[in-house]
Amino acid sequence: MGVTFCDRFSFDADSVHYAVELEAPGLTARVNEVVAWSWDRDLAPFLEGLAADYRGWDGERSWQTNDRDLAVSAVFRSGGYVGLTWNLHPWPKAAGRWGAAVTTWLEAGEQMASLASDIRQFLAGEQQ
Repeated sequence: MGVTFCDRFSFDADSVHYAVELEAPGLTARVNEVVAWSWDRDLAPFLEGLAADYRGWDGERSWQTNDRDLAVSAVFRSGGYVGLTWNLHPWPKAAGRWGAAVTTWLEAGEQMASLASDIRQFLAGEQQ
């Protein structure tokens, strides 16, 4: 089970485009053009906030792209693990739309911090 961010490109300084792939037993889903806008709330700070709260929180925290084609929700569970549910919903207003979701589990401290750093570097176009 997993989530892959790939195929990053940019037309200008205002946005970054990328693909997101979800994999689970019996499931492979991909959205080819998720857009991160420079003026929008970014995924990296959301993940960094989760990593900073490694002692836990109540309820669910969520984030989504402006176009709502990628959404992430997070829950904290006993034992120090964070469940991240990655939802893909391309073309949310189109007929015949589809959706897919995968939940990954990470250690609340170092694994979350590492994911946040990897996503920040990916979106910035830095080599990992």
